[in-house]
Formats: sequence, structure tokens, C-alpha cells
Amino acid sequence: MVGLKRANYDAVVIGGGHNGLTTAAYLARAGLSTLVLERRDIVGGCCVTEEIAPGCRASTTSYIASMLRPEVIRDLDLGSHGLRMVRCEPTLQVALPGKITIPWWTDTARAAAEIERFSKKDAEAFLRVDAQLKRLARYLQPFFLEPPPDVGARGFSGLMELLRIAKRVHRISGDEIAQLTALLTGSLGDFLDRNYESEQVKALMLANNVYGKHGGPYQNGTAIGLLFHLLSGGDHDQQGFMGHVIGGMGAITTAMAAAGRKFGVEILTSASVAKILVREGRARGVALEDGSEIGARFVVSNADPKRTFLGMLDACELPDDFRRAIEGIKMAGPSAKVNMVLGEEPRVEGMPSDADPRRRSLFTLVPSLEFAERCYDRAKLGEFSEELWVDCVVASNVDDTLAPSGKHIMTCFVQYVPYQLKEGTWDENRELLGDRVVKMIARHAPNVPSAVEARQVITPLDLERTYGLTEGNIFHGDLVLDQLFFMRPVPGWARYRTPIGGLYLCGAGTHPGGGVTGAPGYNSAHQILKDGKRH
Repeated sequence: MVGLKRANYDAVVIGGGHNGLTTAAYLARAGLSTLVLERRDIVGGCCVTEEIAPGCRASTTSYIASMLRPEVIRDLDLGSHGLRMVRCEPTLQVALPGKITIPWWTDTARAAAEIERFSKKDAEAFLRVDAQLKRLARYLQPFFLEPPPDVGARGFSGLMELLRIAKRVHRISGDEIAQLTALLTGSLGDFLDRNYESEQVKALMLANNVYGKHGGPYQNGTAIGLLFHLLSGGDHDQQGFMGHVIGGMGAITTAMAAAGRKFGVEILTSASVAKILVREGRARGVALEDGSEIGARFVVSNADPKRTFLGMLDACELPDDFRRAIEGIKMAGPSAKVNMVLGEEPRVEGMPSDADPRRRSLFTLVPSLEFAERCYDRAKLGEFSEELWVDCVVASNVDDTLAPSGKHIMTCFVQYVPYQLKEGTWDENRELLGDRVVKMIARHAPNVPSAVEARQVITPLDLERTYGLTEGNIFHGDLVLDQLFFMRPVPGWARYRTPIGGLYLCGAGTHPGGGVTGAPGYNSAHQILKDGKRH
């Protein structure tokens, strides 16, 4: 094929998202000839910075760096390739009715002092719960950068698996096991009701959870986000790290691509893979939509499991039970995005007059647990509410490279909208969604509607069509307990391998799941290299 150095590679990676680029860089660093094929004309997948108006750029999909693994940052030397993150301070902030804003400062004592304005009891509970959750999250942390437990292992291999797990949790107490079990299986709403009395404080805690997930806050399994967001990330391996990326989220994948190229990775854009080539039960390469074929010893898919197995492989290549399991993965993404160019900064009512730009750079609109539950109830019926849960980031307050002086970039993540509308299509309702988001923001920042100079509305259908996310699911599959750990993507195939020899997964549909972490890509690359030594 024109532009490629060879016809056959040790590894071909399908998809140039952040996990695909991470996998490719590690494979190339180990000496494998590696090619990345990206269907769009830019790399980055859903971790991109794109122009939404002349001279104005936004993180169009993912928008905050939270759990990007420090090991990946260090191993790939992303800092030398331009990656720079500024910690969010506060970590998050809610804007509530009554001209109230509550920041969640990274300093726990300072955060507790804010909470004490509403309830002294809740301030005390916050310190206790925060310490408890951070302690429990540390037990999960070691499992993040290694394959999930192999529950099917027998004999000596099974014994080694038990020892590995025991080593990770040998200090855990009986009480902590009970607490961890409750958090993995219980509901966020019940947890907050047990621990806090103030509705405002509950809204603050809610604002950092259940993003991109199915289920209202009172659905079982929604409390797990309390632990996930306290896993470590960033340059300095900090628990609960959240950061603004200078240059937008695309600066992460630009740095990853540069690191990969330094190790010898080839990257081809506008190269859509039509089919994974299989002969005698083993992946042998890929065929592109233009008909050209590229051979490979390993094929690694950064696409979601449904797109990979149901779209790029003939049904006859897969066991029937495996294919049925893939078909059963719960997707139906419940979120959308609205990105705006503003002629002036949002003036949020209740924001202190002395608030610095970092504090003014983010605010979440979700007034209560009941509000969130109602939004989900509408979404599960195929409707989207007039009042929406909106998470706003004014990235230009922290990063002046995104827009000309005097212009502001605001990205808005919208939680609880249906993938499949009960009435009409998303193409027909796109602007209505944008209007409702602006109307919701106007309740707290009345100057915003008249300040909008450009607007981009990305519906769940757009996430599928433009960014390749089946059913618009940003996590390649819902983050629920029966689709996590050794159940992800499906039971029996949770260690990046697939029923087809030489075919691996490296995306968010594998352990440990979604978010811009690099962990699935890291783990997949190490599994491939380990398997390669055996053959």
C-alpha cells in the first residue's frame, strides 16, 4: 500500500485512540514492527482537540484528564512530547439553585470547611468517608495495570493466581471487605443518604459519579464510581487526580503518537479497516475498505468489542456462545456533548467575586439525587428531559491556546439522554438538545445564551457515526459489575486475548474499562509481548 514501509508487520493496531496508541508504542519499544490504522483523518479517537469555529479549538469528546496512568506518562516520556496538565482546583464544583456554588477542593480540610456551611455533621462525615474511600481504592489500584484474575485457572496456574490476588489484599480487614462489597454492589443514592443529611452536599458528591453509566443514582451498582474516581493518575500518581490538559485532550494523543513514532510506529490515517483476515483459526492481517490488505502476526483492535467481533469478522470465525455473549454486552450510551464558543466568560451566579480562573473553569448542574433519577427515568423510556444534567468546563480560563483573546471555549457533557429516541431521530432533535443545554446553563449563568457565537452538538448517534462508538457508548460497554474485572468484555475472555489466535483487544471494552487512562492499552501490550515469547 502506498505510504507504508512494508506489506507485513509484527503488529497491526486497529484504531488510533489513546489505548491503541499506547499499545502500539509499547510493542514498538519492544522491537515489534507496528502499524496503527485510524479510520478518521486525525489520530486520537475520543481523546482529541478539534476546531469547532475558525481559530477556536475544543476537546470535542473527552474533556478532563483524570486517571491517565503515570507509568504510561513516564514510560513513553509524554512530557518531552508536549504533554502538560494543570490540576483542577477545585476538583469539581456544583452550581445549585439559590445562587449557591460549592467547590470540592483537593485539600480535604478546605473541602470540609465548604461543606460545613451547610451541615457540620456532613463536614465531619466527609472527612471520615473520604479517608475510608481512599483506603478502599488503594486495594483496587494494583489491579488496574495488570490482567484481571483468571478465574478459570487450574492446578499450579490457579494457585499462582490465588497468590497474586492474596498479595494485593492481604492487609484488608473483614470490615473493609464488607465496605468494598457494599460499594461494588450498592447504589450511590443509598450510600449518600446513609452518610449525609444536606441535599446540597449530596448533590456535590453526586456530581463526581455515574458519568456515562446506565442507571439513576438509586440503581444498584452505581456506588462503584466513588472508588473509581479515587484511583491515582497524573504525573505524580495522585489519588483522585483531575487535570486540564494544555492544548486540549488531543495533546495527550498527539504526545502518544509522537512517542510511538520515536519507537518506530507507523501511523496511517483515513484508513478504515473493513475486515480482520483469519486463516486456520488465526488472525493474519486486515483488509481495508479500499480493498488493500496488510499482513500481521498480531492484530490488535482498539475498537469496541461489538464493532470488532460483529462488524469486522465473519460469524463463522467465532464460537456461537462467544458471539452471543458479545451481542449481549450492554451499550446504548446515555450521554452527549455540546461544545460552544462564547463571546464572554460565563458569569455563574453564586461564584465568589474573588474566584480565580481555575475555580471559574468548571461547574456542574445537577441539583439533587431526585433530579438525576428523573432524568434517567425519562432517558430509559427514549425521551430526554427539558432539564438536563450538564457538566460544564470553561477550558479557555486555564488554557489560552484554545481561542483568540476575548473568546471562550466551554464544553458541556450531558448525562442521561437515550441512544434510541422514542419519537423522531437525533438528526431531527440535535438542535433541540443544544437549546435545552443552553437553557439549563442560563438558569445559573444568565449571560450565556447571548454570548454563544458557535455551537457543536454531538448526540449519542454522532458518537457512533463520527467517533466509531457502537451505540454511542463512551466506555465501549457499560461499567456495571457484571461487565467489569474478569467479566469484561465477556466471561472467559477478560485477558485481552480472543477466541482467534493472534487477535487481541486493547480498548476500553477490556479491563479496567473506560476513561483516558492508557491502562487497557498498557495491559494488552504486555499480554501480547508475554504471549509472543511463547511462540
